[in-house]
Amino acid sequence: QVQLVESGGGLVQAGGSLTLSCAVSGRLFNLYKMAWFRQAPAKERDFVADVTWSGATTTYADSVKDRFTISKDNTKNTIYLQMSSLKPDDTAVYYCGAYWYGAGNWHYGQGTQVTVSS
Repeated sequence: QVQLVESGGGLVQAGGSLTLSCAVSGRLFNLYKMAWFRQAPAKERDFVADVTWSGATTTYADSVKDRFTISKDNTKNTIYLQMSSLKPDDTAVYYCGAYWYGAGNWHYGQGTQVTVSS
């Protein structure tokens, strides 16, 4: 069974930095990409960034481009999200996601809260 475990959330002041981690365990065969999503109160879950598992191609939402960096460590089966120049609008529950070839849907972790104070 696949498990995604996020960590690293917390409270930070605007302009500060925070790094999230997500460890994936279980069946990794045919894993295509991993990603970060976020969901603010009363809003839908939005895409933040993703990275291909076998290579290192990254994609970012426009709202976080040049501020956030997604990376991975295949030896640790872990991805990271380095967040800098944080804004109050970045406040949300951040979810790690994994997508397998042919799956048709994302598998999510439980999420970690990030709160940015003004």
